[in-house]
Amino acid sequence: MSLGSFHKAGVLPPEAGSGEGKKKGSFRFQRAERLKGRREIREVFRRGKGLTCFGAKLFVLPNGLSHNRIAFTFSRKFGTAVERNRARRLGREAYRHIGYTLKPGYDVVLLVYPGTDTLTARMEQVKRLFAKADLMENPSWPRNNRAFLPGRE
Repeated sequence: MSLGSFHKAGVLPPEAGSGEGKKKGSFRFQRAERLKGRREIREVFRRGKGLTCFGAKLFVLPNGLSHNRIAFTFSRKFGTAVERNRARRLGREAYRHIGYTLKPGYDVVLLVYPGTDTLTARMEQVKRLFAKADLMENPSWPRNNRAFLPGRE
């Protein structure tokens, strides 16, 4: 049973489990951080700076806001809907882990190509691309580190 069904059954008071009194984690992927709408995403593709690494490409455009917004897109040949959704979840999770280290005020689109889809690989890609874009406030990641490429140890 979900927590909501316990509320409906009257087993729990309405405030139980609602998060009130608890501070939400700062690592949560907030709705305001999502870049939505075809027009906004197309504008980042058109006017943004593009950076590439193996398996992904990052487009960055200043947005004038106090926070970053991100969208995850895929090349046309990127598998089935299940594979795209998994890749999107991995991208969000990777961004969630490093988003707090980024300079604010940018719209970002991450274009992912088919290939290795693991959280470790996606985190390496995202770190590398944000470091290349010079968006990391405290980069602990070398900008030209080529150690992580498939087939290299």
